[in-house]
Amino acid sequence: MQHNNQNTNAFLIHISALAGYLFPLGSIITPLILWQTLKERSPFLDDNGKEAVNFNISYSLYMFILSASFVPIFIGNIFDGFNGFHIDFGDHHGYRGLFGFISLASVVFIIGLIKVALIIIAAMKANKGEMYHYPLTIKFIK
Repeated sequence: MQHNNQNTNAFLIHISALAGYLFPLGSIITPLILWQTLKERSPFLDDNGKEAVNFNISYSLYMFILSASFVPIFIGNIFDGFNGFHIDFGDHHGYRGLFGFISLASVVFIIGLIKVALIIIAAMKANKGEMYHYPLTIKFIK
């Protein structure tokens, strides 16, 4: 029974990252709190907690970098529309900003779906007693 309880707790550590959709930084804070309270119970819970926290910190860092990389493009598109003091409506440049925004939104949406899928996969593996290593995760906590 004790082994099954560890699997359930590891499941909860991973699935708690979905709290990020309810409040800011919830995907980092919630697994961090659960990991800190459960890590002394077993090496399995400690390893799953580290993996979940590292993944969510890495994901947040990647999303921040992706968002920051589009700021200069967005600002450039705003100023590109002002050729002198007139806007040339016959030019295709007016659609470039809209296309960039839609492209960014699509990339963010797809990455968000991948994040949810990876969290669910990790949670299901943990519930079976297996360790799951998220792809492209930086090991902030070793």
